[in-house]
Amino acid sequence: MGFLQTNIPFPSIDIGLGVAESPGDVAVSLQVLLLLTILSLAPAILTLMTSFTRTVIVLSLIRNALGTNQVPPNQVLIGLALFLTAFVMAPTFGAVYTDALVPYFAGELTLEEAWETGLSPMREFMIRNTREKDLEMFVAVRGEERPQTPDDVNTLTLIPAFVISELKTAFQLAFVIFIPFLVVDMVVASTLMGMGMMMLPPVMISLPFKIMLFILVDGWHLVVRSLLMSFS
Repeated sequence: MGFLQTNIPFPSIDIGLGVAESPGDVAVSLQVLLLLTILSLAPAILTLMTSFTRTVIVLSLIRNALGTNQVPPNQVLIGLALFLTAFVMAPTFGAVYTDALVPYFAGELTLEEAWETGLSPMREFMIRNTREKDLEMFVAVRGEERPQTPDDVNTLTLIPAFVISELKTAFQLAFVIFIPFLVVDMVVASTLMGMGMMMLPPVMISLPFKIMLFILVDGWHLVVRSLLMSFS
């Protein structure tokens, strides 16, 4: 009972609106608001401005080609895609940290300067992996002038062009990998039909052969290597 009656201080959090005492208080508040906005958009930034889209689509379609349903599970595929994204984007993220975040925290850059400096490596990565045809479409739709240099490309125009380029590349890679498994399915289905075993699902017979083929060619090594090599 003595322990229950002991006064234990609990922390409290107060959120409210007040009158700023100086312009500096307003600037700090706006910076905090901007930081919270960026954190809320972090999943979209990770998905649409990095190599994550291409990686997770290819890995998911490989699982569908094998016909193993939920093996590997979604958690494994997404985790692998995240680590592969970190591997591919390491030079870009390193440049953002070194050129933008470190000087900003040291007080050498303003928030606007740090934003522009940190966005530059991300733009370079997206421009390298964006098809000119896709970029031209969004530039024409927005009614913008044809950019003469990469710096002239608007970021809001570049991001959707990069995303559809990544989608196309991902489906191209998955299609090439799909073909051997499709051949196995066709051979098994034709064999079963020739033997008159119409009621036996071909998937039950082809699945072990597809897994064996994938193991023999060291499939995961080839898939991951192809993904890494596909980024210029």
